[in-house]
Amino acid sequence: MSSTATQEQIDTIYVDIWSDIVCPFCYIGKRHFEQAVEQASLNRRIKVVWHSFELAPDAVTSPDASVYEVLGIRKGWSLEQSKQIHQQMEQRATQAGLHYDFSKTVPANSRNAHRLLHLAHKFGVQDAVKELLLKGYFTDGRNIDDLAYLQDVAAKAGIPAEELRDESMLAAFDTEVQTDIQTAQKLGIQGVPFFVLNQQYAVSGAQPVETFVAALKQINEELDAAEPVDNNQPPDSTETANENTAQDADGEYCGPDTEC
Repeated sequence: MSSTATQEQIDTIYVDIWSDIVCPFCYIGKRHFEQAVEQASLNRRIKVVWHSFELAPDAVTSPDASVYEVLGIRKGWSLEQSKQIHQQMEQRATQAGLHYDFSKTVPANSRNAHRLLHLAHKFGVQDAVKELLLKGYFTDGRNIDDLAYLQDVAAKAGIPAEELRDESMLAAFDTEVQTDIQTAQKLGIQGVPFFVLNQQYAVSGAQPVETFVAALKQINEELDAAEPVDNNQPPDSTETANENTAQDADGEYCGPDTEC
């Protein structure tokens, strides 16, 4: 590896993000983080890796049901209460510059979508796929467990068609999904979104933009002040992060079977 490439690795802020496609605060957290990166003028220094976290691994894909009914039953809400809670979330999303339309949302298991994200990582297009999946679920009423839709997402992100001819090609990434979930458990992650910045700092929940800006600026200053080191591989927080990384989720977040 060339010295130039090594220096690029040293100068990079690596960000590992655990989230679920069906998590409303994960989309909000993604947008807040992106806005923070822009405000801190660190676009060229950031490298993001998306990791899998399943809020409801036993969820059944139900194209003919409403999310109001499905989540109402799961969480013990009345239909009216469920609609009210979802309406409040739509308003919260608007504040982040997003448009949620839960009247269209298709209740779905997110495992295949997570598998697709690992295929996307292979081609360096994870962020594009993540954005398409989140928009598809929260805004466009698309079924994120439907192979034809996932093939369409892959094609839009630039993944060759031969990489996703059938569902068995997604199943090949099940080990990667499970590894992410096990790593989250080791790190004590109980809710998402959850951000690990350069293996050193944990930011839990969909924090305000200014919180992300402050964290990024601190890391940026530390990198600028650090002595160059010889390192042939980029950091991998999924392997080397302190197992005590997780903090109490003091930002807005979703946890398994808890109210978002």
